[in-house]
Amino acid sequence: MAGDVDRPRVALVGAHGHGQWHLRNIERLAADGHLRLAGICDPVPLGPGALAPFGDVPVLPRLTDLLTEVAPQVTVICTPIHTHTDLTLAALAAGSHVLLEKPPTATLADFDRLSAGARASGLGCQIGFQSLGSSAVSAVRALIADGAIGDVLGIGAAGTWQRDATYFTRASWAGRRRLDDVPVVDGALTNPFAHATVTALALDGSLERGAVDDIEVELYRANAIEADDTSCLRLRTARGTPVTVAVTLCAEQTRSPYVTVHGTSGTITLAYKEGEVRMRTAVVDRTETYPASDLLLDLLARVRNPAHQLLVPPEATGAFMAVVEAVRTAPEPRSVPPEYWRSVGSGAMSRVEIPGIDAMVMRCAEELTTFSELAPGVVCHGPRQREGTTVTDSMAATSATDGSLARLVVVGRSVANYSDGSTLDQTLSPRPFLHPVTTLTGTVVTDVRPADHRWHLGVSVAIQDVAGVNIWGGRTYLRGQGYTWRDDHGTIRHRGWHRRSDDLLDEDLAWCGPDGDELLTERRVLAARRITDGWALDVSFTLHNNTGAPISLGSPATNGRENAGYGGLFWRLPIAAGETAVFTPDARGEAAVHESRSRWLAYHGDDGDPARPFTVVLAPADDRTAQDRWFVRIDDYPGLCSALATHEPLRIGPGESQSASGNRGDGGRVLPGM
Repeated sequence: MAGDVDRPRVALVGAHGHGQWHLRNIERLAADGHLRLAGICDPVPLGPGALAPFGDVPVLPRLTDLLTEVAPQVTVICTPIHTHTDLTLAALAAGSHVLLEKPPTATLADFDRLSAGARASGLGCQIGFQSLGSSAVSAVRALIADGAIGDVLGIGAAGTWQRDATYFTRASWAGRRRLDDVPVVDGALTNPFAHATVTALALDGSLERGAVDDIEVELYRANAIEADDTSCLRLRTARGTPVTVAVTLCAEQTRSPYVTVHGTSGTITLAYKEGEVRMRTAVVDRTETYPASDLLLDLLARVRNPAHQLLVPPEATGAFMAVVEAVRTAPEPRSVPPEYWRSVGSGAMSRVEIPGIDAMVMRCAEELTTFSELAPGVVCHGPRQREGTTVTDSMAATSATDGSLARLVVVGRSVANYSDGSTLDQTLSPRPFLHPVTTLTGTVVTDVRPADHRWHLGVSVAIQDVAGVNIWGGRTYLRGQGYTWRDDHGTIRHRGWHRRSDDLLDEDLAWCGPDGDELLTERRVLAARRITDGWALDVSFTLHNNTGAPISLGSPATNGRENAGYGGLFWRLPIAAGETAVFTPDARGEAAVHESRSRWLAYHGDDGDPARPFTVVLAPADDRTAQDRWFVRIDDYPGLCSALATHEPLRIGPGESQSASGNRGDGGRVLPGM
């Protein structure tokens, strides 16, 4: 072992709070002979015996004095966020390498100043994102590159932690967005769950400045603080990957945070604190744990070898800082109304809990959605909850962006929620949809934004090729190229009502291209009525071509992909846990009923629990619609469609309404288990 005098000298700035973790880590590395603690900078004295393992080391209140006295080769900075920039630049100017606790700075301007100073110094500056030191990150990226889960559809991160009152009173800057008009940004997204965001970006290979765009944030607070304690964000990386992060410090249960990469053929989930990676596909369910590198040791390697590439230099956090800036400049966090949260415990150990928030956070990560987009259905339970209220209702009470248009009611029961889809990501081809649709006993018979196809939206009208515009969502099938991501996604926009009641919705819609130009107009009628053993949903819609040119409605099949003639009225069903069946009066099984014509088509399954079975029956409304063929998927995913363009495109001439096809109608019957 080298003599103590030969070990790199390390100074610690900020030895309380999280600084205690750094002090213990320095003690461990010192015991292994890697370094020696040269001094501490902290205006608050340490407790008796705190420095016993280190011997006689100076503790000074001013960093400039400590830098002069001990000339550290490495300075570890763990201080309030808004002090990071000046302290880091001071240490670099004194010739010391720096390990800086995350987040790097509170503003993008300060980050640019810090980054420029680090480059000019020629010294190492490591940002303390421990998760980026884990070999699990490179392992996941290798799996993605090898196509282990197919094409990446998106990345979702979730974090549910509990924090009591002492967490928000630990320092004058805790839970603050500003302190004496200086930005602090100590919120759930930017500090305790900063690793969730940066790890998600790392898995996509999108860490640098300029690697992210279209950042949306939704900030809420249930605690009596200034910053957010329950929040979500969604962004799109330069690679085109949607990333969603949802977190809360008001959880019902503390769980290890995780990041999930959703692919076309499976998922990879990284529990980043443990380095645990789980890959799940149709044929594999495998979990492995990977080691992590110590960021201080990595910085010491840079001290010894100037050519050593640090694991987390400032430039590797540029995209994360764009998120911090979006949070900082966002409107103030919305207060969660008191009827939607409850207080647990007493005194300093009391904490705020939002019943139902855990499921909501995890659902955001699973569906790549935001709080305001979630359909009703996550029920809150608790002594202060009004019967029937939901966490989604709570968020909607403070935000008018949930997109809900109306609901359908049968015999006094709400059986379908109708949303306009306006808040959906453009790659999903935003459009109105019904979800959840339920039986009269409450069993959900639709799915929305499932992991296998994010653009499947309950019951909706959608067509993949409308004069070259994708109004289905996801990748577009191109002849000779296959499914390809393109910026060709259109929208269907609600324009107004002719009539709206509990059992009938009669509306006008506009089908628009990516540029907003109108392609088609639509008159749509949705009606709900009671029938024996269940209820019926009657759907009719008429498409009218207002342009001066013919409009062609096509499908992947009409563009060269066999057995993929989907497009029209599409019903996405939930994935069943028990046995399923699909049948017509004349045939049974997916292969037999797919692309057939019949008086009706029935599906029997469950909502993910075999104890909650249901049956959905689709039936043509008239002889014209009866000529359309059924598109059926069960093995890959459960979905039914009355297809408009199974083999040939459907053409609508200028000024015409669906050419010679007339109105199209489809009846859906929703029955309990049979």
